[in-house]
Amino acid sequence: MTDGAVRTSRPVTPTTILGKELRELVEALDAGDVGEEFARRLRRARDLADGLDPYLDRHTTRESSALAELSRRTLGLDWDSRTVVSGSGPLEQEMLSGHVEGQALKFLVHMTRARRVLEIGMFTGYSALAMADALPDGGEVVACEVDRFVADFARECFAQSPAGSRISVEVGPALETLHRLSGRFDLVFIDADKTGYLDYYRHLMDSDLLAPGAIVAVDNTLLQGTPYADPAYRTANGDAVEAFNTFVTEDPRVEQVLLPLRDGVTLIRRVEA
Repeated sequence: MTDGAVRTSRPVTPTTILGKELRELVEALDAGDVGEEFARRLRRARDLADGLDPYLDRHTTRESSALAELSRRTLGLDWDSRTVVSGSGPLEQEMLSGHVEGQALKFLVHMTRARRVLEIGMFTGYSALAMADALPDGGEVVACEVDRFVADFARECFAQSPAGSRISVEVGPALETLHRLSGRFDLVFIDADKTGYLDYYRHLMDSDLLAPGAIVAVDNTLLQGTPYADPAYRTANGDAVEAFNTFVTEDPRVEQVLLPLRDGVTLIRRVEA
C-alpha cells in the first residue's frame, strides 16, 4: 500500500459479507465462470441470508405464553378473505411484529421507563401486548387501529393476558385519533399505513403528545429494501418510506438511528434546545 492510500474496509457483518459474495458471484456469472467453486459460494450466500433471522430468534428471550398464543391465532386466520377500510392495503399475517421485534420493544419500554405508550397501527396486537408486558403498575398503552375486525380480534387476545388490561384500543383513522388524544407519551411506536408516516410524525412533533425525552420508534423503514432498491422495483409505499426517512434525516429537531431489525426500525428523539 502506498503512503496516503486509503484501505477499503473488509466486510465483517453478515449483510456486507453477503453483499460481497453476491457481487462477486454476479461477476463470475457474467464471465461464464460457474463451476464447482461458484456453486459452493452460492450455497454460502444462501446460508448467510436464510440463517440470520432464525438465529436471531433462537438467541432472543422467549415470548410469553400470551404472546405465543396471539401469534398462533394470527397465523391461523385466512387473511386472504379480509380487507381493510383504509388505503393501507390488504391485511396479511406478515404484519405481525413477531418475537424479536416484540422483545426489542419490551426493552425500549424498560430502558425508557415509559409509563404511557402510544401505538399507531396495532394490527392483531402483538407489539401492543409486548410493550404492555413491560409497563409498571398503572402504565398504559393506547393503541390506534383503523380496522374494526383486527381491533376486536386483539381485544379478545388481550382479555386472556394479565397485561391486556393495560391496553386501550382506539378504532378509527389514526390521524383523527391523534387530534383528540390528550396527555403525553413516553414512547410512540408507528407501524401503520406507510403513506401516512409523515403526517403522523409531523403531528407528534408539532403537538404536545410527546413527553420530555420521549422516543419515537418507526417500523418498516427499510420496507423490503424498496426505498433504496433499483427504481424498477420501487413501490408507492417504498417511495413514501424513502420520503419519510429523508424528512427525518434532515429534521434539525431530532436525532435518529435506523436499525436493520426485521424490516427496519428507526429510533427518533427530539434534540433538546
